[in-house]
Amino acid sequence: MGGLSPIHLIVLAIVAILLLGGGRFSNLMGDVAKGVKNFKKGMAEEDETPAKPSARIEAQKSAEPAFDRDGERVRDDR
Repeated sequence: MGGLSPIHLIVLAIVAILLLGGGRFSNLMGDVAKGVKNFKKGMAEEDETPAKPSARIEAQKSAEPAFDRDGERVRDDR
């Protein structure tokens, strides 16, 4: 009830091949395979080069406001 059995999947695959045509379907699956291959390649490259931790962490200076509470310009950025 609500699940897809292997027979349902086979029927859906046959309908998809009939609607899309054999050539389109194989091109689509080839593109999916290339995408998966590139994804795996990218993940492997990420693991090979670990990020080096920074020796010194610098505190970031907070931004100074351009206007004060009354709407008066505090600094001139022009």
